[in-house]
Amino acid sequence: MNLSLKKRGIMDILRHFTTITRHKAEVMKNCFRAGLYLQGVTHDLSKYEPAEFLRGVKYYQGNKSPNDAERRETGVSKAWLHHKGRNKHHFEYWIDYDPAIGGKMGGLEMPLNFLLEMVCDRIAASKIYLKDKYKDSSPLEYYNHSKGKGYMNPKTERQLVKLLTILADEGEEELFKYMRKLVEVQKRKNLSKLRRKLLK
Repeated sequence: MNLSLKKRGIMDILRHFTTITRHKAEVMKNCFRAGLYLQGVTHDLSKYEPAEFLRGVKYYQGNKSPNDAERRETGVSKAWLHHKGRNKHHFEYWIDYDPAIGGKMGGLEMPLNFLLEMVCDRIAASKIYLKDKYKDSSPLEYYNHSKGKGYMNPKTERQLVKLLTILADEGEEELFKYMRKLVEVQKRKNLSKLRRKLLK
């Protein structure tokens, strides 16, 4: 390997590590603002595993996900397959044979906490890749550009659009205030269910 290729390889390692770490920190900040503390800390840890990290370095682009470049070159992104199978904040994690639609492949409804983490993730990704071009409408615009390309559950999709629309129309402060309320309501429901189980 000549020196310039070796230097580029080292730089790509540093750039990719910096990108995913900045993204993780941004998601953590968002999750904390939404009241999702554990999810903020554990978000995207699989990106540091060799199955994802090494491919991320090889296909590093800086302005978009390396998974796209891997797909273009090989026809499949093994890093993405690894990632979506371990991270419940991706709607693709919830795709399975759905008895509600006759056992066909479909998107199952995402639990609220993972839906909210997905919103935090989409905001952070938009900020990292768009940099100073980011606007509060950017995550909704990205969603509108890419919708219909997957098997997202219809209810999950409606909830996602509602949250991204609040962000676009009212800004981050209002969005995270609304998300915190949803988290609190969910905690009370979970506590109530637990009490009922204990009393049986």
